[in-house]
Amino acid sequence: MSNSMNAPITALPLLGQTLSIFSADLVMAEWTADGCLPGSEPMRIAPLHIHHEDDEAWYVLEGKLAIQIGDSVVEASGGSAVIAPRGVKHTFWNPAPEPARYLLIMNKRIQSLIDAIHAMEQRDPEAMKALFAQYQAELLE
Repeated sequence: MSNSMNAPITALPLLGQTLSIFSADLVMAEWTADGCLPGSEPMRIAPLHIHHEDDEAWYVLEGKLAIQIGDSVVEASGGSAVIAPRGVKHTFWNPAPEPARYLLIMNKRIQSLIDAIHAMEQRDPEAMKALFAQYQAELLE
């Protein structure tokens, strides 16, 4: 959901949507992440990557997210926030069996990259790396 006006916007519910206004570079999205079965390897929500010019942040509403920033991993539960600064590799996943609900706070370039990834018909490694590069980002896996 977006708005081309310069007025503040309140949108409820946000789940599965994005909130941005035309004149702002800030975008907020509320998403969910399925839990993983006990004893199984958690599935990454995003591959390991770097945004060379953009910061990204998460605010966990419910459940838990594990976020790798650089070589460190932090587990954030409901009420916790984490920021990945530009130039630092990062990825994230739900390490728990219960679903997680979270806000992703980003700029419009990152949102455009996510939209482009979801629109891709073939996600082979070469095409994905080229796509990330178009958005001043680097796919590391």
